[in-house]
Amino acid sequence: MSRKGGLGRGLGSLLPIGERGEDSSVYRELPLTSISPNLNQPRKAFDEESLNSLSASIAAIGVLQPILVRVVSDNSYEIIAGERRFRAAKRAGLDRIPALVQSTDELGSLERAVVENLHRQDLNPLEEASAYQQLIEDFGLTHETLALRMGKSRVSITNSLRILQLPPSILGMIAQGLISAGHARALLGSPDRIYQEKLARRIVDEGLSVRLVEEEIRKERESITEAASADGAQGRRKVDRASSLKPAVVLELEEILEDLFSTRVKVDFLSADPAMQRGKVVIEFASLEDLERIYKVIMADTLEQE
Repeated sequence: MSRKGGLGRGLGSLLPIGERGEDSSVYRELPLTSISPNLNQPRKAFDEESLNSLSASIAAIGVLQPILVRVVSDNSYEIIAGERRFRAAKRAGLDRIPALVQSTDELGSLERAVVENLHRQDLNPLEEASAYQQLIEDFGLTHETLALRMGKSRVSITNSLRILQLPPSILGMIAQGLISAGHARALLGSPDRIYQEKLARRIVDEGLSVRLVEEEIRKERESITEAASADGAQGRRKVDRASSLKPAVVLELEEILEDLFSTRVKVDFLSADPAMQRGKVVIEFASLEDLERIYKVIMADTLEQE
């Protein structure tokens, strides 16, 4: 099964095909059998749910962003960055994958080239979001750092990346230009993936405007809240689903806190009613030592004064 084409150019369009110098990159489509993971890869565990989701997306629309590899020998390559995409492509049944082949493992020059070319290319929303995601995963950039390099706000970067949370069928519509970035962001207002897909088909078939999609989402959320009040325990589960919707500013705050504490941070609301903004902040820790580290971050100013 070869890579699906025609749904987007990806980073292959950002970097010219062919040699660009001894330490430059060459864009190629490589057989998966010629590529091996990096034994020094610090990331040993890959989240199965995330991997399955990426695999489903790749099966539907192909690999939008190339992995980075270095030459080991003739027709043999080792992954520098992008092992998750490599694993998901194998799981999706592909036999080839787009790759940027480097003669060195120095990523700095390639990172700059991608950022510079992103400024110059007219990418569709999915290509842009995928390129941002690659820069974050492969080069360890935070949303804030990426925003500074792109000359955009952090919220803009976060909102762009949220598009990747949509089901593969909708991502395919975005890649084909059938659904705009505005439509995609509006669809994210519902946590129900089945409803998202149903509404996306209406956008294509009926030509719904972004404003109409937002209105449909609002009606759906109101119906969930009303059903919650009427249906007791079943309704409470729907309230939980509705309350999982988070404004961009809350998503941004989660990112800031995660950068601060170097761990996953979750902001949850306790009610689906927008007027009731009570909630809780959950900070994950891996061990008692990790908990102590987080405590020291929180109490940094106090401890310094002591």
